[in-house]
Amino acid sequence: MSNRVLPLPRSGGGKRPHAIYLAIGFPPAAKSSAYRLRETANQFVALGWDITVITICQEAWEREYGLDHTLSEKVDPRVKVVELPLIREDLETDIRAFSEERSLDPAGWIKRLRQREQKVFPEPVFGGWRYDLEQAVLRVHREHPADLLLASCAPYVNLAATWKLWEEHKVPYAVDFRDGWSLDVIGGGEAFTRDSVSGRWESKVLEHAVAVWCVNDPIAGFYRERYPHLADRVHVVRNGYDEDSLPDVSGRSPDPAAGLTFGYLGSVNFTPAFLESVLDGWRIARRDDPVLASSRFEVRGHIGAGPAREANRHMDLLKEAAVDGVSFGGPVPKADLAATYGSWDALVLMLVGGRFVTSGKVYEFMATGLPVLSAHDVDHDATNILAGHPLWTGAVGLDPHRLANSFSEAARMALKATDADRTAARRLARRFARPAVLGPAVRHLTELVRPTTAGDSAPAASTEDVQL
Repeated sequence: MSNRVLPLPRSGGGKRPHAIYLAIGFPPAAKSSAYRLRETANQFVALGWDITVITICQEAWEREYGLDHTLSEKVDPRVKVVELPLIREDLETDIRAFSEERSLDPAGWIKRLRQREQKVFPEPVFGGWRYDLEQAVLRVHREHPADLLLASCAPYVNLAATWKLWEEHKVPYAVDFRDGWSLDVIGGGEAFTRDSVSGRWESKVLEHAVAVWCVNDPIAGFYRERYPHLADRVHVVRNGYDEDSLPDVSGRSPDPAAGLTFGYLGSVNFTPAFLESVLDGWRIARRDDPVLASSRFEVRGHIGAGPAREANRHMDLLKEAAVDGVSFGGPVPKADLAATYGSWDALVLMLVGGRFVTSGKVYEFMATGLPVLSAHDVDHDATNILAGHPLWTGAVGLDPHRLANSFSEAARMALKATDADRTAARRLARRFARPAVLGPAVRHLTELVRPTTAGDSAPAASTEDVQL
């Protein structure tokens, strides 16, 4: 990403245009969304805008998936970050801090907490943050009038703060839905009706949005069908990968006698049954394939949050599979991604969901130039992304015997791949480099909103689709 500041129309008083970015999960949060949030903020700065990120305090992430301060190293220093003292009470693990009610009736306590949260805003876990977020955007706007607000969801309570600023000051806004709200991306279909409380919130906010971002075509299609009069404002803005996460894979010649190392990197957000299917496939492959018999399978990433962090059924399954060459190494800091990928011979892409799910890791996996084994439904958006990849096993679903064949095929690819194969794989992925994806999208947003006077911006007339 270039840090060159381009000369753009100024807000009133000769000031630079200013965007407020509701980006809960911004670095140093060790969240998969942090990469997209960081690049988006950096792109605004590169286009000559001031940007204020509103997120939550670092202690909140320590309770959840943790912190990765190496993520913050590539945040442009001109990005202003405001951290709110919001934290998930349910993730507290120090029993000395528990109330008497929680200690005596933990299930009842969590049920009543969820009810209180959803009375404030119709979103469990995060709904109670509504008023703090509303006051935060009003305060930031008062101190530095905004020309645009971009809300990244989830959490969807960000939409309440977005609406508050529009209601009181008519600041234009866009919504980065990523996965969408009224769509059940895992099961497919509608998550809630148009006339529900959530449905009325979504309809109201989207009605005035200058743009709505979605991460893939199926999600965008859902929203265009649900809100046909807003179809031209719905844009596909995919996730992508960072060049500095890629390993040097040239000149590789793995030794089959020494075995290969397979790797998975990402959050373990699938069910134990899903993981068990993959591990069973691995065991069958090791039994039937001499190369795999001496190979290893390393799992890296986050497993569980709060009190369930690395203390759940997934961990039990991984420990039981240690005799089969399976190991768990915990999360990987952003700065160590390239080295981690470089230590592996093939990648195992484990993904939940189907046609509405892409994930962010698929872009990074395909860009490494290493063989990719798909462990997900055949009708999955990752299948569309990987089509044409010269070192991809194809998607066969989650049947253990079919997965065993895929493990063997990935091993064959790892042993036979040439530098030309690896270069072709990287060339196919190049269009998904994160700046190439988010740069045009952010530029399009800035063109939709013409700064006139500070805090009084006018939406541009054109809402032509972004060419991404």
